[in-house]
Amino acid sequence: MKILALESSATACSVALCEEEKLIAQSFQNNGLTHSRTLMPMLEHMLDSCASTLDEIDLIAVAAGPGSFTGLRIGVAAAKGLAWPAEKPCAGVSTLEAMAWTMAHTGGEICAVMDARRSQVYNACFRGTGEGLERLTPDRAIGLPELAAELKNRENPQILVGDGALLCYTTFKEQGLDVHLAPPHLRYQSAWGVARAALEQARTGALTDAQGLVPVYHRLSQAERERLERLRAEEAAEKTR
Repeated sequence: MKILALESSATACSVALCEEEKLIAQSFQNNGLTHSRTLMPMLEHMLDSCASTLDEIDLIAVAAGPGSFTGLRIGVAAAKGLAWPAEKPCAGVSTLEAMAWTMAHTGGEICAVMDARRSQVYNACFRGTGEGLERLTPDRAIGLPELAAELKNRENPQILVGDGALLCYTTFKEQGLDVHLAPPHLRYQSAWGVARAALEQARTGALTDAQGLVPVYHRLSQAERERLERLRAEEAAEKTR
């Protein structure tokens, strides 16, 4: 099975072409350019370099969330556009699970974290089994104090992966937690992890189609939060009249 994977959930952006667990090619950028400028040119160049076409692809995979609202929409829209004409199966995978796959071989406990701002991170915890991953928590938005309190009860060291890893490492080390940073080249979101997570979905019959592919945000956008706060303030003011 050939898998084409897209990752645009945060600042880093990547595309990968895999056959089962084998990585054939990957293109990665972490230069701050907008994904609307980089994603499709990276994809086209990678396929051209491999002398591959979309007709040869069996599965389109994308990091569906959590992550940047804009980045997720760009990635999911691109995946839909690639899959829809030929009705190719799709996999919308957890960004956090995809990140954890880079450390699955260690056999250790993996804490995947993305900076969600407002003193929160998107997080999920896993245990590497050597050959795969065992999920320990669901994907969630969680405050740094709450996550630190949870990790204090864990008996094993935690390997931090994701663009929130350095933030958590600095904070948690000050509190005496046994945490370690994944190596820089394995720390950030990558399309290979997306492809590997998608392969698990294919093996368990959990795939979808282009129509069913949607972003999973796990939190309201800033505009939605501000609107909700404004409505609450207006309701409170109305009650005091």
